[in-house]
Amino acid sequence: MEYCYVALRQKSLNRVVNVLLTTPLWVVNTRLKLQGAKFRNEDIVPTNYKGIIDAFHQIIRDEGILALWNGTFPSLLLVFNPAIQFMFYEGLKRQLLKKRMKLSSLDVFIIGAIAKAIATTVTYPMQTVQSILRFGRHRLNPENRTLGSLRNVLYLLHQRVRRFGIMGLYKGLEAKLLQTVLTAALMFLVYEKLTAATFTVMGLKSAGKH
Repeated sequence: MEYCYVALRQKSLNRVVNVLLTTPLWVVNTRLKLQGAKFRNEDIVPTNYKGIIDAFHQIIRDEGILALWNGTFPSLLLVFNPAIQFMFYEGLKRQLLKKRMKLSSLDVFIIGAIAKAIATTVTYPMQTVQSILRFGRHRLNPENRTLGSLRNVLYLLHQRVRRFGIMGLYKGLEAKLLQTVLTAALMFLVYEKLTAATFTVMGLKSAGKH
């Protein structure tokens, strides 16, 4: 168990580094994908990029180099998604093991799916804000150019709730759950099988030494 937490902590650190290095690419990718789309929100300023290089150039020229890291703050918060998932998985697993000696493959699959569903639901509002900030073309808080700040994250969450209600924070959640829950459930199933196989091999080796 201690090894798992150490591995999770190391993975979280790696994800933080990954966020800092790849956010500029995600910002450009998001804007290029949404370029030409029609928005009902009048606060959104349309873009006209000719390609990746031109997008980088225009963003730096018009918004400053820090705009390439829009959405970094919610992205860093989302690093905790796997930790939340693992915490609920272990909690559900311990509760089931109190009632039975061993978990079946179906048990592992189900609690893995539930844990991922909880983690995704808890962090989904941050994913929504992350996407908005990465697009970045808003006439919001003109006095504060740092769109990734806590102040603007809270502002966007408040605006979203005011316009669409609390469920506005969860638009598209169904698709996200379909995308992630099955994958996570299968991952936990494979993880438990590999862990059991590893302990079995270690036990045989240990017995062989005696």
